[in-house]
Amino acid sequence: MTNTRPSAELTDRFIAIVGAAHAVAGSEAGPRYLADTRGLYYGSTPVVLKPGSVEEVSAILRLASETGVAVVPQGGNTGHVAGQIPREGRADIVLSLERLNRIRDVDPVGNVLVAEAGCILADVQSAAEAAGRLFPLSLGSEGSCRIGGNLSTNAGGTAVLAYGNMRQLCLGLEVVLPTGEIWDGLRRLKKDNTGFDLRDLFIGAEGTLGVITGAVLRLFPRPLGHQVAFAGLRSVEDALTLFERAATRCGPALTGFELMPRIGVEFTARHIPGVRDPMDTVHPWYTLIDISTSDSAESAERMMEGLLEQAIGDGLVENAVVAASEAQRKALWHMRESMSPAQKPEGGSIKHDISVPVAAIPAFMAEADQAVMAAIPGARLCSFGHMGDGNIHYNISQPIGADSRAFLDRWREINDLVHGIALKHGGSISAEHGIGQLKRDELAAIRSPIEIDLMQRIKTAFDPAGIMNPDKVLRAKV
Repeated sequence: MTNTRPSAELTDRFIAIVGAAHAVAGSEAGPRYLADTRGLYYGSTPVVLKPGSVEEVSAILRLASETGVAVVPQGGNTGHVAGQIPREGRADIVLSLERLNRIRDVDPVGNVLVAEAGCILADVQSAAEAAGRLFPLSLGSEGSCRIGGNLSTNAGGTAVLAYGNMRQLCLGLEVVLPTGEIWDGLRRLKKDNTGFDLRDLFIGAEGTLGVITGAVLRLFPRPLGHQVAFAGLRSVEDALTLFERAATRCGPALTGFELMPRIGVEFTARHIPGVRDPMDTVHPWYTLIDISTSDSAESAERMMEGLLEQAIGDGLVENAVVAASEAQRKALWHMRESMSPAQKPEGGSIKHDISVPVAAIPAFMAEADQAVMAAIPGARLCSFGHMGDGNIHYNISQPIGADSRAFLDRWREINDLVHGIALKHGGSISAEHGIGQLKRDELAAIRSPIEIDLMQRIKTAFDPAGIMNPDKVLRAKV
């Protein structure tokens, strides 16, 4: 369905819902609302609306549905696939949720927290901590990303191994439908088998079915023991063996297991203030191991020491550094979380957010490395990520001295190459970043016709006017 370009009069009607003080003219919106994080998309909009209540969101969507105006929900604008960016040359209204930022309730007894969609992730973490609880979702962008976006992309982060992604961390939702109707599904129940689970339709839908305005999030007891170690290894195969041992020895106490290449450590030490190489020896690969226990600090220390002593004794780990304080633990994680931005000063970077079965990681990496180096001699491979759940950020920095624009012009070609290898190994082209605009057509090519048709039917059922984030995930019907 072709969306309506709002007239000046209609735009004024939208602005009247939130008030002029909470609207930004499209000519003044700028990169904050219109540019994606990777510089691949720059959209356009007649106006950015910043509602301050669920009722205002409802009024905006009701008017948009009646008039056929497209609406693009946006949180912190930290997404990597341009799912939150309005289309270029069109007249999509940006609906920013930044003012819906209240923590409505924290219940430490029930281990739940009710947050509005515009809450910044770090603020949710802090609210949980103040109540003596843990909200375990952790991302490099946690100081600016917002809960609505985390839910809409089913974000995972660094603790999926122990706690799951946002689908597992959410008990209930509040959603405004494209018609303006409000669904209050803010249930706090861990067990509720009463019909279809509507919540799961909206989580991961990237704002194409409605606007998430609130959520009931799961909290956990704060661990009493926490230990982080950084280990140097010879190969990805050795890292996989170490992961198998850690999972067996530590069980649910293993909360993170990250894989990093030598070049990634060099990039972060070179470009990120305050980061330094934790070791005085050089290794081809590194793992960051995070263990959390519920009983005592001593138990986490014993668990980590036992794991590393055996691995070093067997020659599996060449060297290891164990954090001696909370500051050192944070420093090790900061290095890992800085690996992606550390690539930017090195020039162009072609990025991938793939997942494969954990056991297939070494085979995938070997095949992808060979294929990429054959396609772009001199490319610098900086593959890192959540080895414990199979999610690898297979990133490629341009050859030294190469032309950045010419390198980035091969983005689609190299994506197709790497994604094809991931699919060959039983993987996915999107592990946690979503589909958005960047991978929309690729999704249509790799999913079966019945899957795409079912998605289209769901989209049509929820959004018959076709106003919700059109051309994201699925191509809009004209």
